Amino acid sequence: MARAIDISKFEQIKASGDLPSPRGVALAIMEMTRQPDIALTDLARVIKGDPAFVGRLIKAANGMLSLERRPAASVQEALMILGVPAVRVMALGFSLLNEYSSGNCREFDYRNFWSTSVLMALAMQLLAQRTRVAAPDETFCLGLLARIGELSLATLYAKGYAEVLKEHRQFPGTRLVDLEQRDFVMDHRELTAAMLADWGLPSVFVEAAYCFEQPEVSEEVPGSREHILQQSLTLSQSIAELCLTEELERPHLMVDVVKRGTGLGLDTEVMVALCDRLAKEWGEWSQMLRLPSSPLKPFDELAKAASESGSASGGSGGSGQDAAASSTEAAKGLRILLVDDDASIRSVLRGVLERAGHQIFEAQNGRTGLELALEVQPHMMIVDWVMPEMDGVELTRALRKTRIGRAIYILLLTSLEEDERLVEAFENGVDDFVSKPVKPKVLAARLRAGHRVIRLQQEVDKDREEIRRFAAELAVTNRRLQEVALTDSLTGFPNRRYAIDRLAQEWASSQRSRLPLSCMVIDVDAFKQINDTYGHDVGDQVLMQASGAIKQALRSQDVVARVGGDEFVVICPETSLEAAVVCGERLRKAVERLQVDAAGTPISLSISVGVATRDSTMPDPDALVKRADQGAYLAKQRGRNKVGTVQALAPRVPAKTPNGGQPHGVRA
Repeated sequence: MARAIDISKFEQIKASGDLPSPRGVALAIMEMTRQPDIALTDLARVIKGDPAFVGRLIKAANGMLSLERRPAASVQEALMILGVPAVRVMALGFSLLNEYSSGNCREFDYRNFWSTSVLMALAMQLLAQRTRVAAPDETFCLGLLARIGELSLATLYAKGYAEVLKEHRQFPGTRLVDLEQRDFVMDHRELTAAMLADWGLPSVFVEAAYCFEQPEVSEEVPGSREHILQQSLTLSQSIAELCLTEELERPHLMVDVVKRGTGLGLDTEVMVALCDRLAKEWGEWSQMLRLPSSPLKPFDELAKAASESGSASGGSGGSGQDAAASSTEAAKGLRILLVDDDASIRSVLRGVLERAGHQIFEAQNGRTGLELALEVQPHMMIVDWVMPEMDGVELTRALRKTRIGRAIYILLLTSLEEDERLVEAFENGVDDFVSKPVKPKVLAARLRAGHRVIRLQQEVDKDREEIRRFAAELAVTNRRLQEVALTDSLTGFPNRRYAIDRLAQEWASSQRSRLPLSCMVIDVDAFKQINDTYGHDVGDQVLMQASGAIKQALRSQDVVARVGGDEFVVICPETSLEAAVVCGERLRKAVERLQVDAAGTPISLSISVGVATRDSTMPDPDALVKRADQGAYLAKQRGRNKVGTVQALAPRVPAKTPNGGQPHGVRA
């Protein structure tokens, strides 16, 4: 769960006026989109006041469309495709990009930050089209703003954050969030979550943005919507790093991208196609936003190089690499770091340890020892208790606060053997001690004991990695089984089970946001007669062609499912009854244009469409579907090939715009 930032502290930060926030046209867009009765024509007029945002908006809208759909060419069409909530967040994100493309924090790479954010937005959009975890326009916005807390800290505390970033680079073993908490009593993840919640993003998006940097500690159930969103963000960041890194590093990073894609049920071929499309779109976006980019090789070449690299290392999954590393370490013994201000003692210990086959590093005081430990990551440290600057116990305490330091076996050299002092040392993380003056036989015995502990820990780590790998493979298998269980084999549409779950989600979302939710029930007219006359093969062909026409005529945010033999359900989020009727009429006309060839005999097709929208009389989603089914029955009674509804349509208001725009409140 996202750790909530102190609300009074966050309100104080907001009140200071220093927190990154939208300005100009973007601010006007955000204010206007908070109104419940906003007119799209008025919103389009405001958007046109920022030509740069117009181009980005249309570009984003076209990215949501399938290749068969006609691209949007105007602000009005882009608004129809994206919807008001997505436009609001995009205005916010692109305004921040304009206003905060540079700043006063000298260690913060503003251009890399925005390049990564836009790449994550594009990757999230493409992943959502595959996983269907959320609308692609919504996930685009999530990817764009998922790291906004970093920019905010660089803006709020330019000088202090520069020092934190510098220290993080000097000591890569330390976590950035730990340094942020130490200096600012909050970290960028908490600030991101607070800002996204303040801007009105759904709580599931806020939680994903908070957790995605540490997917290994996620508490979400694998396969759940929350888990898929978090894993998608993690994968998007890996893809962004792959696109922005040096060419020589890309095959190595491609291994990670393919592995994370597998965790989402996306095989190598799918990931290569997705990355190739992303590279094409990134080239266009980087030029539009004036962000640095470099040409990328075809990703199938990267995937091949990554696969060959894995094979050369002993196969996929890293097991060969682990074995090679283990054998090398066994040949060299342990990596041992000696920390003592007495050079003569270090010399004696080095001689003993090198003869035993260990690899030795030295530091003359505790401060230097801490830095060297985080750099070389030794298996064991032999540390003198009494040293200048930082004594052995202080050094141990500092190391145990880091991820790397927690795994190091620490042996303390001491001439202080009082019980209270030794208890203090053990309580601060020391594993064992050797009394001064050092006796070689006693030291060798202590080393053997430490070596056993280290070897056992390595075996535990190896077992843990095997369990993680097995869990990842099991998650992929479960994901594929789930897809089979939720997919209609004939049309490729989601089935009844998926439709029930998705409708329940959209019902809850509609209740929270107080935005409309509509539903359509579609029946293929005279389907039983076609089956009886021409056979099931022709019947299947009718269903496949009808489903294809329905899919192409729907908007990107609509969800269609096959729930029976010739029956389909369409879920239309944030859509009024009037707009759903317009959409239903478009579907009816698309199917009406079809003809199926049955052994030389052309068969004309038609559908009856029932439409309903959620209202206060409906207790649950089933009532909404039942009301739409009544509309389909009414359409059949009126002669079929009709769109029907048993609910009252609002009076049609003539459009006042000269370009023939729709009256407000309609999203067709």
